[in-house]
Amino acid sequence: MSGISAVRLTAFVRGQVQGVGFRWWTRSQALRLGLVGWARNTDDGRVEVVAEGDRERCDQLLAALRSGETPGSVSAVVERWDDPKGNLKGFVER
Repeated sequence: MSGISAVRLTAFVRGQVQGVGFRWWTRSQALRLGLVGWARNTDDGRVEVVAEGDRERCDQLLAALRSGETPGSVSAVVERWDDPKGNLKGFVER
């Protein structure tokens, strides 16, 4: 991870986000930004996104999730910030 400002972003995305390519799109955005982590569907219809990397790049991913330019339709994004665990490689769909 780059820089001293590494963080772990956990974002829960609510809306019409399952079965529309949302995880794939999120993965492509994260890889473009050089982030590591994963995206998975939750049982209640949300998508959970976990990304680690530079704070500025995680902010850019969060902005993309809220941009209105995602597959499907996002009604809300709830974020949590933590220290990175450093145990992630690549960015995968779970």
